[in-house]
Amino acid sequence: MQTILQIDFPFVGPFAEEMHQAMQALAESIIEEPGLIWKIWTENPSTQEAGGIYLFSDEQSAQNYLAMHSARLTASGVTDIRAKLFAVNAPLSQICQGPIQ
Repeated sequence: MQTILQIDFPFVGPFAEEMHQAMQALAESIIEEPGLIWKIWTENPSTQEAGGIYLFSDEQSAQNYLAMHSARLTASGVTDIRAKLFAVNAPLSQICQGPIQ
């Protein structure tokens, strides 16, 4: 079953176009992760938070990515990583034009 992974964490920047420039190579590597269908990057400069909403083909792929990404963030000095996993209800999501496959 498709799975949504929601991650957010404290982040002091860069944001907006500067984030785009700084994180482009990371984004290009993330899309190659096994089971990843898409990611929406999230940012909030006023609260100094960043993260993402990910759609994975299955829960195990989402769990694997979460473990790897949490380790990568921790190694970069990020603390207070918050993550949640959700099963996707495809029929209801399709009614509401959710970008699922």
